[in-house]
Amino acid sequence: MKARLLFALLLAGSVPFSLVQAQPAEPTPAAPAAEPPPEPAAKAAEVVAKVQEFYDATGSFQAGFRQKFWAKAYRQEKISSGRVVFVKPGKMDWAYDDPKDNRVVADGKIVKVYEAANSQMFEQPMDKSQFPAALSFLTGGGKLSETFTFELYAGNKGTWNFPGGWILVGLPKVASPAYTKVLFYVDQQAFQVLRVMVLDGQGNRNRFDFIDPKRNVSVDMRRFEFTPPSGTKIIRP
Repeated sequence: MKARLLFALLLAGSVPFSLVQAQPAEPTPAAPAAEPPPEPAAKAAEVVAKVQEFYDATGSFQAGFRQKFWAKAYRQEKISSGRVVFVKPGKMDWAYDDPKDNRVVADGKIVKVYEAANSQMFEQPMDKSQFPAALSFLTGGGKLSETFTFELYAGNKGTWNFPGGWILVGLPKVASPAYTKVLFYVDQQAFQVLRVMVLDGQGNRNRFDFIDPKRNVSVDMRRFEFTPPSGTKIIRP
């Protein structure tokens, strides 16, 4: 495996199947085959601005998450779950229940990715990591409109099957090896992102659903000071 963070693999959708226990599955479509035309550009800009406003006013965020990664080449799907906490600026903790005890932790400076089954941890300065812009808005790492060009679709039209929501389809303004397109599923009332789907150049799809999200709640900052079990192999790219 190349010396790059497993964090990037887990969150950018490039997970080698030697690292997961995948089961054959049919893929969840990343976008409808016969979708209606996008909403006017002015409406898309309005929705992006309201989403940005929501997260600019969010100092902390926590939720359960369910992750579905579809690997096109293997025609297999991996489902993972756990809880995630973000605190601005730059702090996060992905605590996986499945795969059990895996962690992705950042204290704002260093990203640590602990892989329990292999007793190893990848460690890298956060400014050199491949943390995807798909989720960086949660840590105060960037503005959506600066990172993506957006098209907007109504969730109750076509076959999007996301009633009561908008789908923002983002194309990166700067090419990235981690993704070619990112879909943000947004609640129409609060303008909160309830789902993110990342698509890469190999046709893989990585979907995150946030369950019972809460923001601006008290967080124990010690959770961002992760020390792996004794005997863990530390890998620094």
